[in-house]
Amino acid sequence: MQDMPDPANALILVADDDEDIREMMASRFVREGFAVRTAGNVAEIRQAVSEDAIGIIILDLNLPDGDGLSLCTQLRAEGYAGVIIMVTARDSTVDRVLGLELGADDYVTKPFDFREVLARVRKLVQRFSTLPSGRPRNVRFAIFGDWRLDLIGRRLIAADGRLVILSSAEFRLLERFVDNPNRVLSKEALLPERKATVAVDRSIVLQISRLRQKLVAAGADEGLIFTMRNEGYVFATTVRFE
Repeated sequence: MQDMPDPANALILVADDDEDIREMMASRFVREGFAVRTAGNVAEIRQAVSEDAIGIIILDLNLPDGDGLSLCTQLRAEGYAGVIIMVTARDSTVDRVLGLELGADDYVTKPFDFREVLARVRKLVQRFSTLPSGRPRNVRFAIFGDWRLDLIGRRLIAADGRLVILSSAEFRLLERFVDNPNRVLSKEALLPERKATVAVDRSIVLQISRLRQKLVAAGADEGLIFTMRNEGYVFATTVRFE
C-alpha cells in the first residue's frame, strides 16, 4: 500500500492526450507554485506514478491507450492513495457518480476554466494536509462498536471479521463520519471540496444510501447513519482511535 504523499509538497501529474491542454495546465500550475509533471497516455501515467511522489493526478478519461475510469480503478486497487481529479466531456449525473464510485476525489467537465480546477486542487490539498481535529496523530484504526475502519488500508472490517468492500467515495464519507461522530454534518461539510455544487448534486445522496445499505447488510444498526431533514446526516455512535 502506497503512503499518501503530502499534496502540498508532492507533484501534480497533468494527464491529458491533448498536448495544448497539458502544457497550458502545467504552465499555470507552475505559476501558482506547484511542481508539475505531464503525461499523454496510460503508459506515461504509470511510469510517472512509479517514479515520483505524485500527490495529485489531473486525469483525462479519454486516453489513446486506455480508459481513464479503468485506470483510476486499477490505481486504487494497487494502493495509490493520492488525489485523483477526473477531467472529461461527459457531464451526466451517472458519469459523475461512476467516476466518484471508482475512486476519484473530484470531477471536472470540459470545457472548463482553469481557475475552477485550481480552486478544486487547493480545496483537496487543504483537506488532505489538515488532520481532523478529533483524530490523534499516528493512528491506524477508527473503532465504532465492534467495527474497525482501517484508515491506512482504506478498508472496513465488520463485527464478525468480514471485510466490507467500500468504494473510494464511500470510504471518504465514512472517514469524515468517524471524525465527527454524533454531529449533524451537512452535504457541504461531508464534501467541502465541492461546496459550491453539492447542494444540488444528487450523487452524495446516492453515495450515502449505498454506504448505509452496505453497513446494514453487514450487520450494522439501521440508525447508525440517519438523516436530519433539511440539515444533513448524523453518525450516531461513539468512535475511538488506536
